[in-house]
This record gives sequence, C-alpha cells and structure tokens, in this order.
Amino acid sequence: MRSAASVRLPILFLLAAVSSTQAYDFFYFVLQWPGSYCDTKQSCCYPTSGKPEVDFGIHGLWPNNNDGSYPSNCDSRKPFDESKVRGLLSSLHSEWPTLACPSNDGTNFWAHEWEKHGTCAESVFDEYRYFKTALDLKTQLNLLQSLQSAGIQPDGGSYSLMSIKNAIEESVGYAPYIECNGDKSGNSQLYQVYLCVDSSGSQLIECPIFPRGKCGSQIEFPSF
Repeated sequence: MRSAASVRLPILFLLAAVSSTQAYDFFYFVLQWPGSYCDTKQSCCYPTSGKPEVDFGIHGLWPNNNDGSYPSNCDSRKPFDESKVRGLLSSLHSEWPTLACPSNDGTNFWAHEWEKHGTCAESVFDEYRYFKTALDLKTQLNLLQSLQSAGIQPDGGSYSLMSIKNAIEESVGYAPYIECNGDKSGNSQLYQVYLCVDSSGSQLIECPIFPRGKCGSQIEFPSF
C-alpha cells in the first residue's frame, strides 16, 4: 500500500505546475493601428496574403501582473503548432495580420505571440483557445467604429488624446491605455490601444495598471 505522502506528492506537483503557468493577474488585449505601424521611418511590408483591411489588427493577448511585471516564454515544450489553429487561419490572416518586413505569411508573428505570452496562460488556454479568445474579443469591440461614431476618422487629422480615450471608453465601458509612436516627421500618432481582460480571459475589466509611456495632448490618426 502506498503511504499517504506518496499519494499526495503527485497532487502537489500538479498544483505547482498549474500555479507556474498562471502566475499572472490579468491580460492586456492589445490592438494596433496599421497606418501608424507603416507611417514610420522603418515603414512596413504587407503580408503575402495582401494588404490588410483598414481596421485595427490584433497585436496580442498578454498575461500581466498588477505590479506591472509579466511572465514570458513559460513553456518551451509547447512551441507554436500551426495545425492546431488550422480552422482559424482565415481569421488570423484578416484580424491578426503581420506588417513586419520582409513580407511573410504571419506564422512567425503568431508563433512569437503564443510562445512568449500564450504559454504563460496554459492553465486557462490551449493554443487554439488562446487565439480564438483574442479573435472573439476583437469581434466584440470594433474600435474603429467606436472612434468613427465620435467623429474621429483615420484621415491623417489631429485629434485630442482625451477625445480618443473617451470615445473608446463610452463604447466598451472601460478606460483604455493609448500608446503612441512617431511618424516619419516625428509627430505623435495613435499606435496601439490596450484594454484589460480578467485572468480567465472571459470578460473586460478596468485595468489594474497601465503601461508606462506618454502621448501628446493632440495625436494624429493616420490613414492606411
């Protein structure tokens, strides 16, 4: 007969494994404006599938901690396996496109996001569910429509940072963090929008902490 300790030991190992893959408090869901990615000195390359739609694209779903730290590259035994998301490839190409050079099919981008960020939430998601959850969140939000409804158009014009934040918060119910980058002339422009999701990946929440960084009080919203 096995001792009580020998019975408990595998359970303790299991609990340790679960806790190590869920050492985070919430997710950042990050959406990127393609016009701002491309309107830089570095420029961009369209994916091999062609120019993406004029819309925000997914950058990632990133586990994060309330103190601003975050886990990364949590399980080298689980590299990205494209066969596991084969049923999502059409949506990934349209909603999670790569703009990196040289032109490519996006596989390296998705592999990076899964291996750096997704593997740190394996207690909640397998690879398929990680990407499916992000795609579903994107469908739920429709940030471009939220901004356009407030008269904020991707036309190269300048808009107040506060008006952009307010338009998104009014639409989705939660305050966003806006990340800016600089265009070819050094002007501040709308680059990425961060919203927060609970640790189960099931619902938006108020962000416990925002990333560091700043934008000008007036920022451009470039065309794409």
